[in-house]
Amino acid sequence: MTQEELDALMSGDIDDLDSLGDEQSVSEQNDLEEDEEVDDDDLVFEEEETKTVKEKPVGYTKKTAHHWPMPATEENKMVHQLDDVTKESEEKASEIFDIIEGVSNNLMDSEEVMNGVVEVINSNIALFKTLNKKFPDVEAFATQLEKNSAALDDANQIIESMQSGGDSIMSVMDIMQYQDIHRQKIERVINVMRALSNYMNSLFEGRIDDEKRVSSAQHIVGDTHNELASNEDIEALLASFVKQ
Repeated sequence: MTQEELDALMSGDIDDLDSLGDEQSVSEQNDLEEDEEVDDDDLVFEEEETKTVKEKPVGYTKKTAHHWPMPATEENKMVHQLDDVTKESEEKASEIFDIIEGVSNNLMDSEEVMNGVVEVINSNIALFKTLNKKFPDVEAFATQLEKNSAALDDANQIIESMQSGGDSIMSVMDIMQYQDIHRQKIERVINVMRALSNYMNSLFEGRIDDEKRVSSAQHIVGDTHNELASNEDIEALLASFVKQ
């Protein structure tokens, strides 16, 4: 009952409390129907807005997202990420070195085999030169001498290509040494960050454990808002009265 209805009842303008109750019920019913006619889109918008306010800080938008720091999750912790980078880069670099070393060893083995082939071709060339000199009328000796000379040229070119490939692999291994330098630089950054973190922890260290500290007041004099208690706090307080 409102103050106006109470004044009307005291002045005699309203004779029956039941009629007042009926009028109040009708008014409440009309208000309920008006509430039910609220657009569903508005409700969805309010729910989304409330959810956004709870999950994101005030002023956070897609345009200003880059101004806000990332949440301190496992994926965003800087030292964790840098440790993962150094560990993974070292493992991958070791795998690359193993592969390069295997290729280099294969080239060296192949070069030794080709050197043996060259020795055989040189002996064949010397033999066919002697035979061709003693039997110039035999065409087969001259033909084989020409084929072995061409095979010797091809073998020498293959050996040169293998040697060039070996030199390129050595250059790659020298370049990969910079990866280790980069890892050392990252580790130096990690050490500086850890030193700063330990310094800040030491700077803000207290003599009293957090569990033994008095809980801070949620609202003090001078606050600009009037939310002195939430609905959950009021319900809990009422529930405690009922239990008593």
